[in-house]
Amino acid sequence: MTCGGDPCYDAAMHAPSAEDLLADVAMAGRIDAITAILNVICRVTKLRFAAVARVTEDRWIACQVRDELGLGLTRGSELPIETTICNDIRQRGHAVVIDHVAEDERFCSHPVPARYGFQSYISLPIVLPDGTFFGTLCALDTLPAKVSSDETFSMFKLFADLVGFHLDAQKRIDANAALLMDARQSSDLREQFIAVLGHDLRNPLAAISAGSRVLMKQELNDQAHDVLALMQGCVRRMTGLIDNVLDFARGRLGGGLVLERNAKEPLEPTLLHVIDELQTAWPDRMIDLSLGQIGFVDCDRARLGQLVTNLVSNALIHGAPGAPVRISVGSEGGQLLIDVSNTGEPIPAAVLDKLFHPFVRMASQSQQHGLGLGLYIASEIARAHGGTLTATSSKDETRFTFRMQMCGVGQERVVQQRAG
Repeated sequence: MTCGGDPCYDAAMHAPSAEDLLADVAMAGRIDAITAILNVICRVTKLRFAAVARVTEDRWIACQVRDELGLGLTRGSELPIETTICNDIRQRGHAVVIDHVAEDERFCSHPVPARYGFQSYISLPIVLPDGTFFGTLCALDTLPAKVSSDETFSMFKLFADLVGFHLDAQKRIDANAALLMDARQSSDLREQFIAVLGHDLRNPLAAISAGSRVLMKQELNDQAHDVLALMQGCVRRMTGLIDNVLDFARGRLGGGLVLERNAKEPLEPTLLHVIDELQTAWPDRMIDLSLGQIGFVDCDRARLGQLVTNLVSNALIHGAPGAPVRISVGSEGGQLLIDVSNTGEPIPAAVLDKLFHPFVRMASQSQQHGLGLGLYIASEIARAHGGTLTATSSKDETRFTFRMQMCGVGQERVVQQRAG
């Protein structure tokens, strides 16, 4: 069967050059979210092959592939365009969904399924926000499968939109990164770009979040609910990334972070909520929290929650996968003390010296997603509170330590009176 759509792109747009085409494939290959999407598709649908492909009038190139069928396709593999169904999808803007080729009137005698031996197949166009057709998100198996259900099709549609969103964002980042190579323009262009990018990313992200919430209200099976929960987690992580980007822009263009300090509310609930969210997002990792008595703290609780989120997320990404991330919160000499530690490869000394600078990432983790702003934002939050954020790293442990005075000037006596 084919599923209709309302294509907002022009299939006759000028073909990209060979150089641009390969650049598109390389760009898509760097996006970790696409890897996660293909893994989820195979796990939920039980289809054993899934791919994102760059498709033009005369070329089909795999950008990322999950192949449990042993078809031999990997990133950069090409298929003759005439041996695929994707060019028809490119021209018509319609999805193609087949539960069982042998029972499908249109495809039972079609040469493409016969050539590759698949029986179930689903493929949707990937269209960028500006209406440009990029390629297809497809999955297939040599066995029949019920891929035409509303739940499965809605999941693929959301994932195709999400891939298009990531591709557009990465393309913007790459394009502006090239411009920023010019040292005379790097500062102004980078900060203007980040301010615009952070704003523009919110609209498609809100649409994806709203769409997944609508689907969660419908009667779906457990697997569909698991997928939607994963998507919501993705939205939360992308929201955090956008928040870091906007904080960077505000800090550079607006004179620093603005705090809403309050010594009348406890800090503990905020920290517990942050740890719960992180544990939900990283269910396979151990997060060990030691929370001591800290009493009254004159702080912006939301900002300190953001600081802890950034530090723990960094530890989860770069720490040893089988070892816990440990968080210790307490007081010492009238100061709030927060430690976040993990084991794993030590941070090189050259990187450690500039770890809290913007756009700094560990060279050994260059494939990890992110802009290298999380630790910079954490250090700015610490500075705005009049505190310090330091880091040490050895072969035994990497530790980040935040310290700040628990009470502002003139508040210590009030706190003592309350405690008495």
